[in-house]
Amino acid sequence: PTGSLLYPYGPHQGDEMNPKHDDGTSKEIALSVPFTFYGKSYQTAFVNNNGVISFDEPVRQYTPDPFPLVDGRPFVAPYWADVDNVLGGDVFYRQTTDPALLADISQDITQYFPKSPFTATWALVATWDHVAYYGSTSQKGNTFQAVLTTDSKMFYIILNYWDIQWTTGAASDGDAETGLGGTPAHVDSPPIFQAGFNSGDDTNFYNIPGSQTDAIINITTTSNVKVPGRWVFRVDDFQVTGVDHPQLNNDCWL
Repeated sequence: PTGSLLYPYGPHQGDEMNPKHDDGTSKEIALSVPFTFYGKSYQTAFVNNNGVISFDEPVRQYTPDPFPLVDGRPFVAPYWADVDNVLGGDVFYRQTTDPALLADISQDITQYFPKSPFTATWALVATWDHVAYYGSTSQKGNTFQAVLTTDSKMFYIILNYWDIQWTTGAASDGDAETGLGGTPAHVDSPPIFQAGFNSGDDTNFYNIPGSQTDAIINITTTSNVKVPGRWVFRVDDFQVTGVDHPQLNNDCWL
């Protein structure tokens, strides 16, 4: 699928493609520009098949844990769930300094955050294209994208949700035909799905509204920047405003 929501992706954009492997991951990506996330700078990242971009080490876990994670793993979860790209779909990624793409990203972020003019100098674009779920007996696929970008001073993450057709893999109690159901997050049971950020410091985290519930199927219609299906966050330092979670003050456009 193509649409203005998703930035260009695929082999014709020079993307690399993850191996077809359940719970697989990209090779280690040496970031050409170090990325600052929750006050720490990272030099390497992994694009994991199960809907997570992690720093320093891969994440193969397929049933998500509620945030904040207790084991100190810093990562971005556009859609942490049990993806199986052997059964369908592809996971693409590239680092880019393409001027046309960076101009589009800069224009978008400056529009959403007009008090902080932004000129992107680098981006990492990761796209999960019509990916299937573990144990699927259907043709259902999820298409979503995460973009990490910076001007070397400010660091942003853009999450784009184009088409979400399933929430839960069969190993997480989901229905093999529908990819729905499963166990919402309680203390004693795994959540069906997780979207948001985990800083790795036990304190700072953010869940996109609807995360860990069946309502996440509607994420293509929600936003914090008035663009249905798009969530944008500044992530270099969530303490900037003296509040733990300043982005919670953003009006959610539901």
